[in-house]
Amino acid sequence: MSTSTVLVPAASGAGLIRWALRLVAAVLMLQSLFFKFSGAAESVYIFSTLGVEPWGRIGTGVMELIASLLILWPRTTGLGALMGAGIMGGALLSHAFVLGWEIMGDGGQLVIYAILILLACLILLAIFRQQVFALLPVKWRPEI
Repeated sequence: MSTSTVLVPAASGAGLIRWALRLVAAVLMLQSLFFKFSGAAESVYIFSTLGVEPWGRIGTGVMELIASLLILWPRTTGLGALMGAGIMGGALLSHAFVLGWEIMGDGGQLVIYAILILLACLILLAIFRQQVFALLPVKWRPEI
């Protein structure tokens, strides 16, 4: 453990907020896996419209699973948050430029979930940025 690592007890207010953010991001991504892996109509429609059905649907599901697991494991939360933010950024760009905000009469629910996951991941990424910086070569690491 480096001297810059700050340990916060899970029972503290900051620790509870961190776990709440982890759970929001991971649970929302994990719940969508059933629909992606079972070939639910909405998922097939989305990825067909994007021209990447079925491999895009399955690949995105696998990436969301990996991101969720990384977010839940405290030593890799930063990396999972980076992955989750990237996936949700791509989802929101797809909605903005190709799919539209409402999918098959869902009232924008998928977009709202993507925004919630993105916000949780961005906050986690800010909190756990040292984990991500540690992956960079020493000469590229910012001094924080």
